[in-house]
Amino acid sequence: MKIKRVALITPPYHSGVVESAGTWLNIGFVYIAGSLRAAGYEVDYYDAMSLWHKWPEIQKRIEAFRPDAIATTAYTASIVDAIKLCRLAKEINPSMLTVLGNVHATFCYDEILAHDHDSVDYIVRGEGEVTLVELFDCLNAGDDPQKVKGIAFWRDGGVEVTAAAPYIHDLDNLPMAWDLVEWPIYKYRAKHDARLAIISSSRGCKQQCSFCSQQLFWSRSWRARSPENVIAELELLSSRYGVEVAMLSDEIPTYDRERWVRILDLMIERRVPVKLLLETRVDDILRDADIMDKYRRAGVDHIYVGVEAGSQETLDLFKKDTQVAQSKQAIDLINNADIVSETSFVLGMPEDTPESIARTVELAKHYNPDMAFFLAIAPWPYAELYPQLEQYVATKDYRKYNLVEPVIKPVNMTMEELGQELGKASQKFFMHKFQNLHRLSPWKQEFMLAVLDLLINHSYLAGQMKAAMRDGGAMPEEVKALLRAVKTAGGKGHMDHHPAVAPIP
Repeated sequence: MKIKRVALITPPYHSGVVESAGTWLNIGFVYIAGSLRAAGYEVDYYDAMSLWHKWPEIQKRIEAFRPDAIATTAYTASIVDAIKLCRLAKEINPSMLTVLGNVHATFCYDEILAHDHDSVDYIVRGEGEVTLVELFDCLNAGDDPQKVKGIAFWRDGGVEVTAAAPYIHDLDNLPMAWDLVEWPIYKYRAKHDARLAIISSSRGCKQQCSFCSQQLFWSRSWRARSPENVIAELELLSSRYGVEVAMLSDEIPTYDRERWVRILDLMIERRVPVKLLLETRVDDILRDADIMDKYRRAGVDHIYVGVEAGSQETLDLFKKDTQVAQSKQAIDLINNADIVSETSFVLGMPEDTPESIARTVELAKHYNPDMAFFLAIAPWPYAELYPQLEQYVATKDYRKYNLVEPVIKPVNMTMEELGQELGKASQKFFMHKFQNLHRLSPWKQEFMLAVLDLLINHSYLAGQMKAAMRDGGAMPEEVKALLRAVKTAGGKGHMDHHPAVAPIP
């Protein structure tokens, strides 16, 4: 069978973490769809996750499009649903080719193919734009897939792995398929449901964090698009698709200061009407102390910096290469520029106790970010830190590896106790934050009130935040008013389910 029609489908996995803030498109599929179309393939970009589609709806859309192949994507928590999607495709049409990619599949292809080679035909290891096209072209020519770099597959009772594919260096000329995106569903709730895009201005990570997947996936390399190319894309997204907010998916968009300053200058000069959300390193914020006002004038509204740990000992274990005091300095710089600051703390390590978690909460208050999240460490089975944590791993159910549900059992706590302490940590931090709302600028106050609504009605923290509502005696009057309004609205404490806004083709 010749491959002509390809469906790119996100698996319908939900955990209520990033979904509380908005609906995020799959930027990887926008690139891959562009590359497939440029090579002559017909593509359906189908974000089943963001559409909140269930399996009968997914089956209906696959049957309507009649693809010759489907490709899906999975991080560790979504791998179970990704494999289920491949299995569904085979049930619809046994000859339909199934391909799986992204971080988990790149490193755990042996496990996947050993257990699910009847459902998963090929795994793409690494970037997919070139590899997927080469794979389909190879199969259409009747050639041996062993010649295609960057894949793994099952043959003759075992796993075959080809040589690693080289990284793509000319990022400026990768074709995009923004016209396939079902734009009405992508919203940033904290800004009145502003239309939200995700863009990638660079690829790679030069860090060596021992708990993370990105430095492994990118082999500690880094490549970037030109500033002019990035700005042209933001202008296109604004003028043609009505995008108001864009999140940079890069791990370290600010890594090259000269390039980053050029991006900021172009945002200011061209008056690009798109607000930017980004993640970067503590080191880069400290380096850019002299231009934080430029960040703000360029439309940078929100910066996440990874603090990750409350003690220097844990920071060293995580190989963060930062000092506790530096994190405080970086957050102060962001706050002083009147930009929303966000960080997170990775908890649930074997030695954690209620007392150590409480100390981390107090440190978070001292750091004073606008938002702090207290996450359960997810020991990715391929991470450098995994061998040190393996004996404490309490579940191999990958659906729980979502940074919300505890996976590690601390020595002196039960899993249930850890979950409760993580929830209380968030509750205590945010109640402290809202008690001091008056210290923020007017626009940040408005933003944080929107965040409170999201926490109560749309996040995995809904239960803890509603409990705080019952004894929020020290809340400022405007927060009390919002709490009453939220309660009157009857928030149900679970994520909104988006209706399907695009017709099934």
